[in-house]
Amino acid sequence: MPAPQDGPLLDDAAGRLIRPYTISNGRTRPSTAFDLLSLIMATGIEPDIPLGPEHAVALGMCEGPMSVAEIAAHLRLPAVVAKVILSDLVACGAVTAHAPAFHDMPTDRSLLEAVLDGLRRQL
Repeated sequence: MPAPQDGPLLDDAAGRLIRPYTISNGRTRPSTAFDLLSLIMATGIEPDIPLGPEHAVALGMCEGPMSVAEIAAHLRLPAVVAKVILSDLVACGAVTAHAPAFHDMPTDRSLLEAVLDGLRRQL
């Protein structure tokens, strides 16, 4: 699988040759709700609809769990565009999305206080 920076989509001097809104077909909202820390994983199901090169690269990255933020960074796309691409992959069953584990637990006040204390000592 080629790296996202290879090929005609990126040029070292000019940057991205295809604008992000073109990649998402002008969509600015994903059909699936994602957190930046949501974990995406390939299901092994081949998409039954034709998808763009960014979709293929994103799908290739999801062989193991990978966060939405990591995928966006590797694709060199704004997070919202990556979310649109990933929502396309979820819709066709090629990937699954799972919320980060810490959303299942209530906020641990003692942990937050320990982090705050550690930050204060560093400053």
